[in-house]
Amino acid sequence: MKRIGIYENVSMPEAIRCAEYAAKRLVKMDAQCFAKQELIERIDPEISKKFEVVEENEFEKFIDVLISFGGDGTMLSAANLLLKSNIPIMGVNVGKLGFLAEYSFQDLDKALIDLIEGNFRIVDRSVLEGVTKDTTFYALNDFVVEKLNSSRMITISAYTNEHYIGDYRGDGLIVTTPTGSTAYSLSCGGPILSPSAKVICITPIAPHSLTYRPLVLPETNEIDLKVFSPTGKANFVADGRTTLEIQNKDMIHIKKSDYVVKLIKPVNSTYYDLLRKKLLWAANVIDITQKC
Repeated sequence: MKRIGIYENVSMPEAIRCAEYAAKRLVKMDAQCFAKQELIERIDPEISKKFEVVEENEFEKFIDVLISFGGDGTMLSAANLLLKSNIPIMGVNVGKLGFLAEYSFQDLDKALIDLIEGNFRIVDRSVLEGVTKDTTFYALNDFVVEKLNSSRMITISAYTNEHYIGDYRGDGLIVTTPTGSTAYSLSCGGPILSPSAKVICITPIAPHSLTYRPLVLPETNEIDLKVFSPTGKANFVADGRTTLEIQNKDMIHIKKSDYVVKLIKPVNSTYYDLLRKKLLWAANVIDITQKC
């Protein structure tokens, strides 16, 4: 990988510093680097003059791989940017938890060497496609339908393959991919799904009835949602980024997209290693081989 795009969250000073550090290493390894003007203006001129400046929506024309510096939100933006290109994304976490942005700053030197030498693996992550108001949206993590500007509950009628599931009454509903199962869905009591699982999960947000539980469906199923809000309107959100106001008459149709997002992962790391690291599973287990 010699043609590398640098994609950063410019609102995070840590992301800019991390991107500059990586750029210095990449230039020394004779990589050709591409970045937005916003980053070029914020880093060492001696480094930036060796960059190619590109518009955000033109990365795919020039690069072999994109490195994202920020948190999972930055990764979601990068994924949306390259959705139709099949260009892999490497995420360096300078945010908080970082399930998508898996690489840490502490491991960055080795990660960049591995990237240049091809010592990594690429995994495909499924994407959801949602259509409402004659507009198509995509989500690597999830779609959320939620109440808008009111404390009153909304009701969402859900169907799958034209079969009626039920009316969810509460603060809203999440439709998530396996990748997104560790995001908003998890905080609402949804299950953790292996990224390779071929499923879609529906998770209610603060349901009024305790009997409502997350529902896991095959990824071949299509989902239709119809919203009733006492105020006449609600929010439709794609990956926490794109928000669209919808009215009671609007229908939302969701299905698995034909597109996938390609993520770069360490060769010797598994999803279960990531869960233990990020969720601190077994963090306090005593080594029984040690003598008291």
